[in-house]
Amino acid sequence: MSRVLVVDDEPGVRTALHRGLTAEGFEVVTASDGPTALRAGLTGGFDLIVLDIIIPGLSGYRVLQQLRAQGVDTPVLLLSAKDGEVDQADGLDLGADGYLVKPFSFVVLVAQVRALLRRREFERGGGGRRLRLGELHVDPATKEVSWGGRSVELSPREFAVLYALASRPDVVLSKDELLRLAWGGEQAASRNAVEVYVGYLRRKLQAVGADDLLRTVRGHGYRVGAPG
Repeated sequence: MSRVLVVDDEPGVRTALHRGLTAEGFEVVTASDGPTALRAGLTGGFDLIVLDIIIPGLSGYRVLQQLRAQGVDTPVLLLSAKDGEVDQADGLDLGADGYLVKPFSFVVLVAQVRALLRRREFERGGGGRRLRLGELHVDPATKEVSWGGRSVELSPREFAVLYALASRPDVVLSKDELLRLAWGGEQAASRNAVEVYVGYLRRKLQAVGADDLLRTVRGHGYRVGAPG
């Protein structure tokens, strides 16, 4: 049974999510403020955190930021009344794994929760094998990436995008396919988020000399292949 931490300052939302997720087979713990959420999240005892951004004491953004700074990689699904692309990009850039705009459908929330948990299980399980593609080395166990012996520091999302591409060398993956593989589902983020993170990843790879490793196939998607 997966353990889910639900953080929201609205009692009605907490109660509804607690009842609904429990009925779906999850073990649910709730928190109503940022400091309580941070303490609970730092235990590492949850499989997923559903985190509202606007909460008292410490915003959801700051809770997420501190969790990632402390090395906690528990998947986080942000909830927000803000639906702007900049707001979503800010959350994802801090290390969120998904972003859901209020008001939302409970069915969609459950779908995102299950998708993120599936991706987590893939990363932890047998699907996460070490990859070696020419000078590129990718280790899913340690999240370490190197090119020609030079370390490449990636965010969790950047790593997920690279791993999805590198595990299928010379195969073109569409944005929808990357959403499923790196975000856990097509509804977990926008196609624009894929473009943003591919851009981040490409710049970091170019910084270590892997200029042609990640390529855009116009109109189709992206692929990773040996340069040349």
